[in-house]
Amino acid sequence: MKRQSKVTKCLFPVAGLGTRFLPVTKELAKEMLPLVNRPIISYGVEEALASGCSDIIMITGRAKRSIEDYFDRSFELEHLLKARGKDELHDRMVAISNLAEILYVRQREPLGLGHAVLCGEPFCRGEYFGVVLPDDVFLGEQPIMSQLIDVHDRLGGTVIALERVAREDVSRYGIVRSEPLEGDIHRILDMVEKPSEEEAPSDYAIMGRYVLSPSIFPLLAEGQLGAGGEIQLTDALRRLAAVEPVWGVVYRGRRFDCGTQRGWLAANVQLALEDPELRDVVLNAVKAAL
Repeated sequence: MKRQSKVTKCLFPVAGLGTRFLPVTKELAKEMLPLVNRPIISYGVEEALASGCSDIIMITGRAKRSIEDYFDRSFELEHLLKARGKDELHDRMVAISNLAEILYVRQREPLGLGHAVLCGEPFCRGEYFGVVLPDDVFLGEQPIMSQLIDVHDRLGGTVIALERVAREDVSRYGIVRSEPLEGDIHRILDMVEKPSEEEAPSDYAIMGRYVLSPSIFPLLAEGQLGAGGEIQLTDALRRLAAVEPVWGVVYRGRRFDCGTQRGWLAANVQLALEDPELRDVVLNAVKAAL
């Protein structure tokens, strides 16, 4: 059931080249890789919709047409399914195209996550908005974006998802320095992108869900280049935290890292094992391989 929310717009930065999955991502968007029986991108879109975000904005790039096609009508397929009496499957295909109002804008240069978010400014100017990084697939009783929006509705300001990670893994993430406020909510004081284990201010890592203030746009527009010669969202958030409240929420739920081949494969196996129709298929395949 969709909730009513003041945060109605959600950006999906999906312009990345997906080099970790080459050669398959040479022409296929990595966000369209299957996670059991539907593409990775669909999990994030359904999460955003369930959290009250009615307008979805995809920040795309070259070779991402498959995302647009997936959420569009396919009249030839629908006609074929109807003609063959596959009414239930037909209705499921139509439902995909009716999920949400989806807009598309191209990120013309690969200048980083911060630049991708900046590309969405014309659609979100003057409003708080969500950001979903679809490589991170979250499952839980309450959608993760909804958890962030709850905190924003109560406290105002920007809200980011946090996860406590092993100390030896901090160099893979943006890490925050924070002070606890209440329960799983932290006031963010500072953050650093992919620090060494010695430099990390904590073991709380930023994960791929945000509710952002529109004040982030002028900071991103300054074009300051950070790690990798790109416009880093983390750098802009650091400056934002000096003038506006930025909160971190240690989310409740499970996260699957589908941004690497290992993580994507592990997610498929784990979710397939949880599917009554697929569990024995996976177990028998493993037994046969041993």
